Amino acid sequence: MRAPLTVDEVAAELTYPLRQAVLRPDGGDVVWAGDEHPATVHLAARTGDRIVGVVRFSPAACPWRSAEHPWQLRGMATDPEVRGSGAGRALVVAGLEAVAARGGDLLWCDARVAAVGFYERMGFTVVTGEFDKPGIGPHRGMLVGITSRSS
Repeated sequence: MRAPLTVDEVAAELTYPLRQAVLRPDGGDVVWAGDEHPATVHLAARTGDRIVGVVRFSPAACPWRSAEHPWQLRGMATDPEVRGSGAGRALVVAGLEAVAARGGDLLWCDARVAAVGFYERMGFTVVTGEFDKPGIGPHRGMLVGITSRSS
């Protein structure tokens, strides 16, 4: 029986091994400016004690649309062994809630072309043509509006 999936806020350094393995397997920096900023939120999805997905949310101006309180999703990585299990969805849902709780009104990302469908299913809209991130590959700009989650 598989351990239940949980999502928790974690220290940045706990996200680096999965970022390296999934996002930069051929090398490259996985420690980014803003990782240690007090407003930045790092989330980890776990099954038991094992981290199976990570993502970062940080306040950042959107290059395609103005907003009062825009945030960027960056560094989304899910262990290939658990893809399709709901870990990525749980991370994005928890991140949207965290950003809304902090007053964010727009979330944007540079999505790898292979992940565009996932983000579309999560409510994001493609807002750019395809562009290349050197050393990483083709991406599309995506965003989603955030409404207050007060109840």
